Amino acid sequence: MLFEARVSLTGAADPGFLEFIPAIVIIAFLENRWLAIASTLVMAAAGLGARIVMNGQAFADEWVRAILLLLAGGMIAFLFDRSRQSLRASLDVKLAAVEAAESRYRRVFERAAMGFATANDKGEVLRSNRRLGALLGYPEDDLVGRQMDAFVHPDDRDLFKKSLAGLSAETPSSGSEMRLIRKDGSTFWARLTLSLSAPDTSPLDSLFMVVDDITEQRSAREALVAQREWLDLALSAGRLGMWRIEYGEKVISGSNKFWEILGLQPAALRPLGDMSAIVHQADWAKIASPPRKDRPGANYDVEVRIKRPDGQIRWIALRGREENQNGRNQRTGIAADLTERRQTTLLRAAIRKQEGLMLEQRHRSSNLFAVITAIVKMVNAPDGNLVKFKETLIERIRALEVTHMLLTNSADASSTIHDLVAQELRPFSEAGKTTVTGPEIKISGGAAESFAMIVHELTTNSIKHGVLGDSHGKIEVRWDFVSGKAGDEVVFDWIETGSRRIAPIKRQGFGSMVLGVDGAPLLGHSSKFEMREDGLRYSLRLSPKEIQG
Repeated sequence: MLFEARVSLTGAADPGFLEFIPAIVIIAFLENRWLAIASTLVMAAAGLGARIVMNGQAFADEWVRAILLLLAGGMIAFLFDRSRQSLRASLDVKLAAVEAAESRYRRVFERAAMGFATANDKGEVLRSNRRLGALLGYPEDDLVGRQMDAFVHPDDRDLFKKSLAGLSAETPSSGSEMRLIRKDGSTFWARLTLSLSAPDTSPLDSLFMVVDDITEQRSAREALVAQREWLDLALSAGRLGMWRIEYGEKVISGSNKFWEILGLQPAALRPLGDMSAIVHQADWAKIASPPRKDRPGANYDVEVRIKRPDGQIRWIALRGREENQNGRNQRTGIAADLTERRQTTLLRAAIRKQEGLMLEQRHRSSNLFAVITAIVKMVNAPDGNLVKFKETLIERIRALEVTHMLLTNSADASSTIHDLVAQELRPFSEAGKTTVTGPEIKISGGAAESFAMIVHELTTNSIKHGVLGDSHGKIEVRWDFVSGKAGDEVVFDWIETGSRRIAPIKRQGFGSMVLGVDGAPLLGHSSKFEMREDGLRYSLRLSPKEIQG
């Protein structure tokens, strides 16, 4: 109204009631549409009244402007009122969401399994949840206003202060393990995490703390560390190394002791294929072959030879288990160097074998004296001829000596039937007068000496009275198992063919007793001695027990 009066008095241009529009907009936005409409009526009436007072009357165009003001004010009132209601509804939705989020946060904060607290940048507790009070042994409200470092163990307070001082916009959070003190004086291990909730503005409640009780986890971890130390000590004392082979990735890992056993530098992982350079080719498949999928958890126990980079050949034992974890084939176990143990075992075996050979040699030597004594007793002096007696005796002893030397040169103090026969007939084999056939059959020391005496008597008799003394005669010597299978009795045949000088057989002579002309040979049984016009046939059976005797 004052504006209208001034315009009329000064004669300025009439704004046509437009000066009331800003006031109507403000009223409609801040209050409501009905108040804005009422204010519009009042302003139109006031404008007309001011013109009537100043001009003495209201002209028609002024009435038109007043009506237009009423229409414009009504529309402004309705439009701005609707905008206000829409804005308020939007604000209500957002406020409801904020309140819901705050409610959820408050529930999580209060019911969390870990201790939560907010504090200022000096570490003074502003708010805490029930879990933190339970961990520290205080009622929830008693923690407010206390310094957080008052609950930290004295030995860990420097760590807490460093963590608090280290928070910044670049490092908004930090976590560390430290001991906290309860109200009753007891302590527990906790994972304490400090973080800035608003590092840019740094309000008074900018610090957020999370406290998690890790006493049990810490105890379990310390126990695990102790067990690992004991395991390492036991493995070190036993000179054992730990290893693992991942067949899917084709890599091998191991402890420092494992690589030391192999003569290699310690490494976290090595390609499995690289091990083929040091593992003996004959043993490589024991390591390279992956575990069988149908045997999860099976034991793995092998011994392999390796050649260290320094040239040493070592025997390594790998003991462990075959596993299949989540489809990954692997072997895990321990390794031990068995080289000294194997060398000791082999040395002991060699010593036992040497002792056995010495006992066998002693036994055969004692038997040899008995055989010589028997020969002396069996050989008679023909017609009291001592010279002939000495020649015969020396001939028998030399035949026995040849057999004895043949057995002595053998590694296991034994020989074969073929070697004994071939040794006796060697002077005649080059002339093509002998044929020797039969399987390889070993015969032990005592039995070999007796069998050699039989072959010697047959050879001597053939030289004196048989085909070996005739340029046209031949000898065939053969033997075989009765059933054709090893382990059965052996049939030995001596067959002479060709012209033969018939000589009477002295059944009481030494040769007759050795050959068993009367049915009891020096070795074997079922001996047969058959004289023919064109030769001779001698057969003998030897049981497996007699061959080994």
